[in-house]
Amino acid sequence: MTLKLVVLYTQPDDPDAFDRYYLETHMPLVAKIPGLQRAETARFDAALDGSEKTYHRMAELYFADQPAVQAAFASEEGQATAADYQQIAPPGSRMFIAGLDE
Repeated sequence: MTLKLVVLYTQPDDPDAFDRYYLETHMPLVAKIPGLQRAETARFDAALDGSEKTYHRMAELYFADQPAVQAAFASEEGQATAADYQQIAPPGSRMFIAGLDE
């Protein structure tokens, strides 16, 4: 079953600086993760109900299965990406593993 790692980033103190670092430094780290099939990222523009935007940005990382996810983050590249996430993720940011309905 294809799995995806979904990362939700809460609002950073400086959204523009966060995005610059995220796109220029963090995502190139992500791209080096072994076993990664595809990565997508997006910045949230608005909440449809007009409320406050809880999250600033999201990322979706696709892997073949659970063993591929485990191997990816056990790798040197995966560890570097995880360490960078710990440094840049605003408080309250979350990660989830989702199994795709196929």
